[in-house]
Amino acid sequence: MFGHLRSWLRPGLWGRAMASEAPRPSKRIRLTDEPCIVAMQRMLRGKEGIMSLAQGIVHWAPPPEALEAVRTAADEPDTNSYCADDGLPSLRAALKEKLRKENGLDGVEVMVTAGANQGYTNLVCALLDEEDSAVLFRPFYFNHRMALQMTGGHANVVLAPSTKDYLPDVEWVEQRLSQPPSGERIRMITIVNPGNPTGMIIPKALLERFSAVCQRHGVWLVVDNTYEHFTYEEEGHAPHACISGDHVVNVFSFSKAFGMMGWRIGYLAFPPELTPELMKVQDTIAICPAVASQKAALAAMESGRPWVKERVRGLSENRRLVVAAVEETLGKGAVAGGSGAIYLMAKLPAGFENDTRVVEWLSDKHRVCAIPGSACGAPGELRLCYANLPPAKCAQAAERLKAGLAELVKGGPDLVQ
Repeated sequence: MFGHLRSWLRPGLWGRAMASEAPRPSKRIRLTDEPCIVAMQRMLRGKEGIMSLAQGIVHWAPPPEALEAVRTAADEPDTNSYCADDGLPSLRAALKEKLRKENGLDGVEVMVTAGANQGYTNLVCALLDEEDSAVLFRPFYFNHRMALQMTGGHANVVLAPSTKDYLPDVEWVEQRLSQPPSGERIRMITIVNPGNPTGMIIPKALLERFSAVCQRHGVWLVVDNTYEHFTYEEEGHAPHACISGDHVVNVFSFSKAFGMMGWRIGYLAFPPELTPELMKVQDTIAICPAVASQKAALAAMESGRPWVKERVRGLSENRRLVVAAVEETLGKGAVAGGSGAIYLMAKLPAGFENDTRVVEWLSDKHRVCAIPGSACGAPGELRLCYANLPPAKCAQAAERLKAGLAELVKGGPDLVQ
């Protein structure tokens, strides 16, 4: 039978069919950046005793109320079923009240998502067409750029500068929107408040200026408030502030403040008119967030901001230790950030612009790891997280970092290539 089939195929056709190329992933996803956290995990695989100042997590567990709620949820039948796409009504109602009282956001709609990252991806799908461009500010949060790359393409991500104080440059935006390059159509601007990776609070006046310029040019303004609770007003820094409008979407998260990274709960606050479009994305990607995680989040809200602030206050010593490690080796001008969130940016000495090699060397030689600034669009720098270790362990990590940076200053290893 098969011999007969081959007899009527043109000579060589069978061989060409058998030798055809295997299908490939999409060009968009192939050109999307590799996740730096995955790269870090691969680099550290098999290494023992590494202390992390890298991944943005906190060292505390969720409130006891949240853990008890999950234990109770295990015996509740509705935990095993789908819920409304946009989240449990009880959680959404509590979030609307929280947004009104704590953030000054009234009249917004709420969607619960599987973490802030999924919420941001929902927005990219719902707000941007393939030909549209979106603005991120250097240094940027790497997953924001990845979400834009994999849905719209690498060329559609416009990287804008930050000021010398690591604040997003609104004057650059005003000029770019007024006089765009030929063919460019910016339709979304993302800012992170407090900043990741910059660790900087954005003043309310600057938020309002961004809102005004976006409204004037018909551009969506997306504000990622994942670190809203991580502020240090008692040290003289500005408090966190929010803005709203029919062109503004706010992103929030339970992950960091409530120590619920693995529970994957975030939420969006957005103009009600966006509901039908966001529901299309939500139903396709997640259907709904995990019900057990939502019940834990609702219970965590009972502990509220006071519970979180007590833990955030405890980070002051961690931050002092890491800042001292950088300043005592690289000088006071080498470290930036610290007015909010859980991050610092450290400028490496001249000659060590290959920050990925530096990070690998620090982990091998000094048993401490960080995020290379190049993953955030800031080559020659390090992003340091000071929240992922309790104080005693953070002190050890800071000493290791100090020893490594001191060796770099003295000439260190050959890490230029």
